Amino acid sequence: MDSKRLYDKVMTIFGTTMVFFYMGMTYLLVFSPIFAYIDIALRVIFALPLFIYGVYRAVGAFRNIKENFFESDDE
Repeated sequence: MDSKRLYDKVMTIFGTTMVFFYMGMTYLLVFSPIFAYIDIALRVIFALPLFIYGVYRAVGAFRNIKENFFESDDE
């Protein structure tokens, strides 16, 4: 395995981890009592773009996982 393929796999794993971070932060902002001192409308205003970006990154991560882990190395 060459170094570029290894780098792509590591970055795919990192990108997938970041999707869970974005979705977790969205959940914490909207549903958790941790940020209860901030008005719910403001929390939703911050959480909505975070959720949309998380979904966008999830689609890209899915594509990268499929490309880097499940396609053959015949190039």
